[in-house]
Amino acid sequence: MKTLQSTLLLFLFVPLIKPAPPSQQDSRIIYDYGTDNLEETFFSQDYEDKYLDGKSTKEKETMIIVPDEKSFQLQKDENITPLPPKKENDEMPTCLLCVCLSGSVYCEEVDIDAVPPLPKESAYLYARFNKIKKLTAKDFADIPNLRRLDFTGNLIEDIEDGTFSKLSLLEELTLAENQLLKLPVLPPKLTLFNAKYNKIKSRGIKANTFKKLHNLSFLYLDHNALESVPLNLPESLRVIHLQFNNITSITDDTFCKANDTSYIRDRIEEIRLEGNPVILGKHPNSFICLKRLPVGSYI
Repeated sequence: MKTLQSTLLLFLFVPLIKPAPPSQQDSRIIYDYGTDNLEETFFSQDYEDKYLDGKSTKEKETMIIVPDEKSFQLQKDENITPLPPKKENDEMPTCLLCVCLSGSVYCEEVDIDAVPPLPKESAYLYARFNKIKKLTAKDFADIPNLRRLDFTGNLIEDIEDGTFSKLSLLEELTLAENQLLKLPVLPPKLTLFNAKYNKIKSRGIKANTFKKLHNLSFLYLDHNALESVPLNLPESLRVIHLQFNNITSITDDTFCKANDTSYIRDRIEEIRLEGNPVILGKHPNSFICLKRLPVGSYI
């Protein structure tokens, strides 16, 4: 009888014992950690739902199906960025040592002993006050656009005859304050030539050096060792500086034409001959074609 009663009581109480709903347990745990953790929990859940799902999707989208080896090689080639072609002449070292600006190269007082490789577009080179001893044909062989060269204050003793042969546009050439004993062949379009303060003697200037320079307006050969005025000076000359040389005499053909008394050389504005042993007063017919007398000693 007691056993039967116990069994009946067991059947009555079992339906009343139920586990707590899962949602109630989760809520209780969340509120135990506080508000900050609640936000972190939601953020973490949202990150996992969106980012990981997106990452998975992205990986699926970027997956490349390669049907064969040929397609794989094509895909590989397309993804490689080609390298820029290497220049034949690396111009960077010169433009680091010097200053390159809009076709002009400034290499002043940098102790170079030779002409540096120049950018091909160079039009003006200023290489003053360095230690350059020689100019060669290779220095300007690939620089056809040069219009002005200035080598003032170097140690140049020798210049190859072909050095300026390809510089058909060169207008100004300055070789002042060097150690030159003679002059090279000069380019035809020069308007200014400056070789003052050198050691040039008359035998170092060929008879036709200036004859074909029909654009030459300014000639500076002062402070050298010339014994006479250079021959065949072009009609285009406006200024001639020959002061402080060893010029001892001049002739009727030096500036004028002895056989043409009507000839007038009207372009010349200045001839300087002071500092030479020549007495200009002894050669009056040498200046008959000039509008202005040369500067120098007349007595």
